[in-house]
Amino acid sequence: MTDTVTTAPARPSWLKEFWYYFRENRGAVIGLWIFAAFVLVAIFAPVLAPHDPTQQYRDALLLPPFWQEGGRIEFALGTDAVGRDMLSRLLHGARYSFYVGIVVVAVAATGGIVIGLISGFAPKWLDTIIMRVMDIILAFPSLLLALVLVAILGPSLTNAMIAIAIVLQPHYVRLTRASVMSERSKEYVTAARVAGAGKLRLMFVTVLPNCLSPIIVQAALSFSTAILDAAALGFLGMGAQPPTPEWGTMLAEAREFILRAWWVVTWPGVAILITVLAINLMGDGLRDALDPKLKRS
Repeated sequence: MTDTVTTAPARPSWLKEFWYYFRENRGAVIGLWIFAAFVLVAIFAPVLAPHDPTQQYRDALLLPPFWQEGGRIEFALGTDAVGRDMLSRLLHGARYSFYVGIVVVAVAATGGIVIGLISGFAPKWLDTIIMRVMDIILAFPSLLLALVLVAILGPSLTNAMIAIAIVLQPHYVRLTRASVMSERSKEYVTAARVAGAGKLRLMFVTVLPNCLSPIIVQAALSFSTAILDAAALGFLGMGAQPPTPEWGTMLAEAREFILRAWWVVTWPGVAILITVLAINLMGDGLRDALDPKLKRS
């Protein structure tokens, strides 16, 4: 007589489970593919761009898209007021936008997570001070506060990224603190504390991994916010400075040509619109896939 051993069905891996819920949101999948294309364009911009983004062709000022000369299209998306190729500037502008998003999210998330963990484990008086400071920062309109900070630091792309990171940081602080407050009373945290785990181990090893899902979603949404704010600061002359091919700066340079050269305003605006929309759609998919309350059984 042989004994039969029944085994429970294997649980799908975390990645397969994530992709299963993520792909149910069709808009999120489309956003993911557009974002992937955006990343590839940012990486390979020097190879894809047909011209130097700062090269001025004085005999080709404000040429419309698909202008042909001698049966050959030299500037596929036209040229700007000083004869620079719009396509090349748009491709290189993707690099600046991607760079802004990565740096801002990294700085804001790192600082916000650390402060949020400290606030969640700190005594009540320190927690109150930290949260009131965050409330004060959130009380100001984000773009206005970023403008004030850039005015203090000086107009540049680096200072704009610092200002945007400071403005976005309170969102991570509040989100991390809320997650910590809901997790710290659970049994596994009590067991780790009884086992002799120190405060830092409890914060960064025991509790933090279980708080990452909402933080990842916030990071995706903050990426698009950083791109929009950097473009807004560039449009106002407080971000990237000419001749940097940053999309907001390109819009600022094209303001006076809106009526007679539509393409110099349209292409940077469309690039910002598509990129931010794709990232927001992808963020919705991340929320659906990572939030257990939204998962269907």
